[in-house]
Amino acid sequence: MPISPETLICEATGAAQAQRRARIQSLWSGYGEIVRYALQGSELASVVVKNVIFPTAIDHPRGWHNDVGHQRKVRSYEVEMAWYRDWSRRCDQHCRVPRCYALRTFGERHLMVLEDLDAAGFPRRKERLDRHEALACLSWLAHFHALFLGEKPTDLWPIGSYWHLATRQAEWRMIKDAALRQAAATLDARLNACRFQTLIHGDAKVANFCFSQDGRRVAAVDFQYVGGGCGMKDVAYFLGSCLDEREQREREGDLLDGYFAALRRALKVRGKDFDSSALEAEWRAIFPLAQADFYRFLVGWCPEHWKVHDYSRKVALTVVAGLLKEEG
Repeated sequence: MPISPETLICEATGAAQAQRRARIQSLWSGYGEIVRYALQGSELASVVVKNVIFPTAIDHPRGWHNDVGHQRKVRSYEVEMAWYRDWSRRCDQHCRVPRCYALRTFGERHLMVLEDLDAAGFPRRKERLDRHEALACLSWLAHFHALFLGEKPTDLWPIGSYWHLATRQAEWRMIKDAALRQAAATLDARLNACRFQTLIHGDAKVANFCFSQDGRRVAAVDFQYVGGGCGMKDVAYFLGSCLDEREQREREGDLLDGYFAALRRALKVRGKDFDSSALEAEWRAIFPLAQADFYRFLVGWCPEHWKVHDYSRKVALTVVAGLLKEEG
């Protein structure tokens, strides 16, 4: 039988009472909400509940209303439940995630009772980042990728990220550039076939990072699209989310170097027996392919998006020209 969020919170935390406070945000396309609850009679002062309720009518912000999209969303919340149930406890202070106190499913409703990251020392949200803040996020990604390097994404997405080609065929058909449309399958195959595979966050935009007051420590949220893949998909997507066109031109190389420096440290700290030089060489070569792959999604999904600009177009079309030349 379904129970209320308040009842589940009290069962999970030992609180005498849970009181709904602020709604943090609505979920994409009206699939529920994220709410903070204040607790009484518990060691915890507050928790955050992700309350997923599948809507009877879908209101996609960009008009993509179809069953394929709905089923992708349904699967994404099943994946997030599996992430918190089976994987999240392995993350440490170097790739901090919310602690999970309870998970419950009632038919088409999911409840996740999670740590309040504001109360845990990560109260800030950012849209644009300075160098130190960007490097803090890249260090998080490096440790996350190092932690799960070589592991199989059991009960997660076999291919992580919300934009990968197999789940975005409608968007692919909308691409006007024939060369890009032709190269899409090759791009996807190259990314999926890389030697060094890990778990990727899959939606590592700046909005999904929570910052400490000084901006030097971060935690990440929103694991609906976590799954297998090359770490460059996260890095390319993250840099595109926090840098405008000019900043990408000027800062991308420096920040990419910062990611790989953090990755080398993370592999050493975690005692991972991988050839770090070979890993870095492969992933550096794949980085522009990951950029081109996300550009492929964007121009089919929302060609007027602010991330579609001269620099992203130049990178993508250079990659596409190289792939088509290889294919003869």
